[in-house]
Amino acid sequence: MKILVTGGLGFIGSHTVVELQNKGYDVVIIDDLSNASIEVLDGIESITGKRPEFVELDLRDKHLVYEFFKSNKDLDGIIHFAASKAVGESMQNPMKYYENNFFSLINVLSAMQEYGLDKIIFSSSCTVYGQGKVMPIKENESVKPALSPYGNTKQVGEEIIIDLAKVYPLNAILLRYFNPIGAHESVMIGESPLGVPYNLIPYITQTAVGVREFLSIYGDDYDTPDGTCVRDYIHVVDLADAHVRALARLVNKENTDQIEAFNVGNGQGYSVLELVHSFERVSGIKLNYKIVDRRPGDVDKAWADNTKAREVLGWKPTKTLDDMLDSAWKWEQKVRNS
Repeated sequence: MKILVTGGLGFIGSHTVVELQNKGYDVVIIDDLSNASIEVLDGIESITGKRPEFVELDLRDKHLVYEFFKSNKDLDGIIHFAASKAVGESMQNPMKYYENNFFSLINVLSAMQEYGLDKIIFSSSCTVYGQGKVMPIKENESVKPALSPYGNTKQVGEEIIIDLAKVYPLNAILLRYFNPIGAHESVMIGESPLGVPYNLIPYITQTAVGVREFLSIYGDDYDTPDGTCVRDYIHVVDLADAHVRALARLVNKENTDQIEAFNVGNGQGYSVLELVHSFERVSGIKLNYKIVDRRPGDVDKAWADNTKAREVLGWKPTKTLDDMLDSAWKWEQKVRNS
């Protein structure tokens, strides 16, 4: 089967491409290389023995998107990752997020409708839940006002898909990620943000190797046991596996509703300080960190109830927090030594 992966050279996208190819899918990647490197293709090929087809394309350009779909009417499914994804950056530059995340999704869905394609997995986020009061968070938790433009793009993205499905026989699975971290065990692909990272793990590993002077921890007065934000961290390969299982559900027509949502998280919350201590444990390095002011848009705590994904998709997380951080550290060391 032929699967389109948008944003397929990014962190989650590249790991998902590996898992898809290992399962025998033919993959076409679209990426504009705005936050990814073309060298990721080499890593994917070295792991799987196969180089996926790659098209450099800006999904905000409707004409180019339609031209691509016109030439690829035989797609069996689409996994849509392509989006700007940092909460903090979205607070500073909201228009970048609205333009990139909305236009790319709308153009992909419009082209699917134009050329009769009906299966999509949408890269969503636990940010759609806002600041929930009850933990763990279930999929039927009411969606609350987003605390960041990034979160809002995921909320509205889900609504766009739901609205289209009312008038077009679209089948979609919304995967609501919690916090993906780590790297492939081969150390051939991992998280390599361009410029200053917005995600916590690259900042930790870059601080450990001396690229960053210190790690900023944004606030220690949250309503959590140690005052730092609590998040659900999931290994990126476990997350990629969830995509492969969700895709199989769509292509095998096992979905019971046109639109289905699944939480993809470890099912346990860890504070920022717990993450720091875990990293220090696996790396043997004492991290230099400072407590600074809170960052706008951050919720106190969020972790998943992943029961639905376990029962319906037959999926489960396999990595411990130490496993995740150990793989991230090995990737950072490889990047610095290459």
